[in-house]
Amino acid sequence: MDKARQKYLQQWLRTQQKPIKKLLGLNILLAGISSLILVAQTYLLATLLHELIIVGTAREELLPHFIGLIVGFALRAFILWAREKIGFKCGQNLRQIIRRQIFDKIHQVGPAVINRKPAGAWATIMLEQVENLHNFYARYLPQQALSVIVPVVILIAVFPINWAAGLILMLTAPLVPIFMILVGIAAADSSQKNMATLARLSGQFLDRLRGLETLRLFNRAQEQTEHIEDSTEEFRETTMDVLKIAFLSSAVLEFFTSVSIALMAVYFGFSYLGEINFGAYSTPITLFAGFFCLTLAPEFYQPLRDLGTYYHDRAAGIGAADVIVEFLEQPSFNTQQAQARLPDNQSAVEIRAENLVILSPQGQALTRPLNFYLPSNAHIALVGQSGAGKTSLINVLLGFLSYQGSLTINGIELNTLDRIQWRKNIAWVGQNPLLLQGSIRENLLLGDIQASEQEITQALAQAQATEFTDKLGLDSEIKEGGIGLSVGQAQRLAVARALLRKGRLLLLDEPTASLDAQSENLVLQALRQISRRQTTLMITHRIEDLKQCDLILVMRQGEIVQQGHFEQLQHQGFFAELLAQRKQDIN
Repeated sequence: MDKARQKYLQQWLRTQQKPIKKLLGLNILLAGISSLILVAQTYLLATLLHELIIVGTAREELLPHFIGLIVGFALRAFILWAREKIGFKCGQNLRQIIRRQIFDKIHQVGPAVINRKPAGAWATIMLEQVENLHNFYARYLPQQALSVIVPVVILIAVFPINWAAGLILMLTAPLVPIFMILVGIAAADSSQKNMATLARLSGQFLDRLRGLETLRLFNRAQEQTEHIEDSTEEFRETTMDVLKIAFLSSAVLEFFTSVSIALMAVYFGFSYLGEINFGAYSTPITLFAGFFCLTLAPEFYQPLRDLGTYYHDRAAGIGAADVIVEFLEQPSFNTQQAQARLPDNQSAVEIRAENLVILSPQGQALTRPLNFYLPSNAHIALVGQSGAGKTSLINVLLGFLSYQGSLTINGIELNTLDRIQWRKNIAWVGQNPLLLQGSIRENLLLGDIQASEQEITQALAQAQATEFTDKLGLDSEIKEGGIGLSVGQAQRLAVARALLRKGRLLLLDEPTASLDAQSENLVLQALRQISRRQTTLMITHRIEDLKQCDLILVMRQGEIVQQGHFEQLQHQGFFAELLAQRKQDIN
């Protein structure tokens, strides 16, 4: 990673701290108060030793000093506890904010971008990468301020007592941050490489886990096991590289601070022997002065040492931010300021496309110019082989892809519509319905659907789902992914949800692809009922069941090659070829 990129990412990380600026300020203020208490404690302790050993003062007279020490320890312990709580709260708040930004961006870009990476890679961004930002805000940023405040406070306390000791501290202090900067350059690159390797490993492992049965069926389990072993070994090596830099830098930082403290100890040792006679403003160097300065010397370097420890949190934060920022700054079709709205007094939508060219997120053409008209309340089928452009057409209708040419909804250009309002008019049923862990009722109302008990009962009846929902009950719990229901039951719940959504456009993507014959007939029957009240566009490979469709669009290699009714198309062109191939596959 070049320096310009690192600098940009660090600026981005700092701009994210605005919501927690007050908490960060409170954290730093408490640490500053703690440093003042530390100086006062050291002063009391040095005075006690001087009075007891050199002056011979009675212990009873020094009782206030002892009480002051105890109070100081208690206050510093309380401040340390409060700072830990505040630091955790800072990191927690920022993680929630950044995860919300990622969720919002995922909502904007849609499946066209999401499907370009495996699910494991997105899980890594949402979990590990965001978690790696925690210590940057909870520890590194406060410590960066403390590495300046605490040394300055100690220098202000030491210089009036002994300028030579203060000069030793001031001249040796820059050695620590200089070395941290040198190490940080290598640490950021290692951390970024480690995160990228982890993302690849997560994606590969999750994909292999999901396809385990298929891999075993084709006798590829051993091959994929070896591939995962290689990826795991690569991750181990990158992790060890990060740890190697961390341990090496810590050792060197300890070396520099130890030498600096030893240098001050040598100065006071020779001063007490009478070999050195400077630094004390022409006054004798007392036990108080030596003990005070030597006790504060480790505390002077401690914030810098802690910053060196947390400097790796900075490197990890920059490595994680690189991946997060790359995703958040992707251009999105949905970021356009589109404010037009569909009138609420229409029951269905009509869609017209003229010279429509669908574009990928990178701006490349995914289709040739498309021209079609979808009447309101019509049932339209979209057929074609895989890769023909059917999913791209669905994604552009959902507002997830940009386009050239014209695509109007009830005469209004799609790219001028308010995207959120437009999607509220769409109901969707796909091959694999989304069911989350929760009750059947909660899954039916997913997506902020407002429906009464009577409407839910009616929707379940129309979706042919009452045969199992009456037995289970609407409050029956189902597991993540619909575990506990059959594929057909889950699909009928998805149909019922589409009914409750009361959309004006119904999009169907292979809704019966994974169903048995009985479940397929039930789902198709339910879909025919709900498609009468809205415009329906269905992607399907089961082209033998399209006789009841009002219009069929046939796509091939990114263009619409045929349009018409089943009777018009079944004996000619590419549709006849698809129909013949389908019959051959069935037989």
